[in-house]
Amino acid sequence: MSQFLTCQEYENLAASLQYPTLAFIGGKFISAASGKTFATINPATGKELAQVASCGKEDVDKAVAVARKTFNSGVWSKMHPTERKKIFLKLCALMEKHIVELAVLESIDSGKPIRENLCTDLPETIECLEWHAEFTDKQYGSTSPSGDLKCGLIVREPAGVIACVLPWNFPLQMVGWKLGPALSEGNSVIIKPASVTCLSTLRLAELAAEAGVPEGVLQVLPGPGGLVGEALGRHMDIDVLSFTGSTDVGRRFLQYSAESNLKRVVLELGGKSPFILLEDFTDLEHAASHACSAAFWNMGENCTANSRIIVPARKKEAFLDAFLAALSEWKMGNPLDPANALGSMVSEQQFKTVMGYIEKGKAEGGHIVTGGKAAPIGSGLFIEPTIFDNVGRDATVVREEIFGPVTAILTATSDEDALAMANDTCYGLHGSIFTESLTKAHTFASALKAGTVSINCFSEGDNTTPFGGYKLSGFGGKDKGRESHDQYTEQKTIFINLDR
Repeated sequence: MSQFLTCQEYENLAASLQYPTLAFIGGKFISAASGKTFATINPATGKELAQVASCGKEDVDKAVAVARKTFNSGVWSKMHPTERKKIFLKLCALMEKHIVELAVLESIDSGKPIRENLCTDLPETIECLEWHAEFTDKQYGSTSPSGDLKCGLIVREPAGVIACVLPWNFPLQMVGWKLGPALSEGNSVIIKPASVTCLSTLRLAELAAEAGVPEGVLQVLPGPGGLVGEALGRHMDIDVLSFTGSTDVGRRFLQYSAESNLKRVVLELGGKSPFILLEDFTDLEHAASHACSAAFWNMGENCTANSRIIVPARKKEAFLDAFLAALSEWKMGNPLDPANALGSMVSEQQFKTVMGYIEKGKAEGGHIVTGGKAAPIGSGLFIEPTIFDNVGRDATVVREEIFGPVTAILTATSDEDALAMANDTCYGLHGSIFTESLTKAHTFASALKAGTVSINCFSEGDNTTPFGGYKLSGFGGKDKGRESHDQYTEQKTIFINLDR
């Protein structure tokens, strides 16, 4: 977005918004069956935004029944793919029309900077949905090489009822990653947004209805994960459950599946991703700029955050100088001020968790190069970007996912030592490698046990590339790319005897 409004204009828009606060089931906004609500808070100010419907098992049962009936009716699942695509693209156009509203809504609900929402999150979400919309009428089957007088057809059919349990760090973007392929293939979809960031997803449901998505095809159930998430995970009439979040919770969904109907489970989980500067890379200013994005983008509330920065011992001081210079350009403050690149933590719970890790890092002997404190910005939940140095390779801040603006500098004795250190983790989601050697770029990327490896940049790829992790970072499928459609379909063989 080339032109921003002023901070005051964004605040005026925020003050004028009507928040969607009810569950969206069967094409209508309704209260939770229990009548219960919960407060959603603006983490940058500490002020309550609204009371939102707090769904439970009864609401899950109702939403699944509606989704199944809708799927079986064929109103979406049997609609010609080209017609589905047209409706899908109308939704994208409506999101584009309301992009500023959606960006403000997400900013005040999550603490994310408005400029990040307008320049990255919302445009990429819309582009993601457009990409999958265009793929809708381009899903081809195949025939088998079965010889004369026999014909084997391999086709894909929509899986049925899909549940998507989403994280709070990229509310609409994660909706796009899952809703795009699931809707494209003709499924009925139930979204469980994170409780602390559900407003923009509820607004998206309203726009989907306006675009012409039939009633019962898309439903949104706000509420506590312990109730709604588990009820979806254990439900006997859900065909696929896709989850993005912590590894611990992901394990539970596998358990729920085993104890219910063996629904397919797709997990995109945690990470402790390395940023590797190899001996031959000389442009430290370029590397440091990307290190800031890798560590502090979205306040470090990012599963691919490169929170282990591995540099050659002889280059550490020079790199740290460049890193601090790059970080000085990242201003923190009111998320609705487009001058700010860093906002608040998403919730008081996450604020306390991150501050606990910082204290743990200091207690274990780590030296804080910069940051390490709460930032005194009004009543908000702000934490200064924090860089640790002189930490051991087994320090807590090196081993565990923090999900906050905290990173650690580690020194390697050789490129091979750097690679070994990078792979010394139970996670395998992402890694960045900086090198001037084409040979090292290929060989080290191949040797790094991670689902996505970016070379000479920090990147998660684009809409054409699948996203998911190795080891404890993922299970059962991918987000993004054409590969993401596989988990939301059933593959069927139709074998025909032509000799009769």
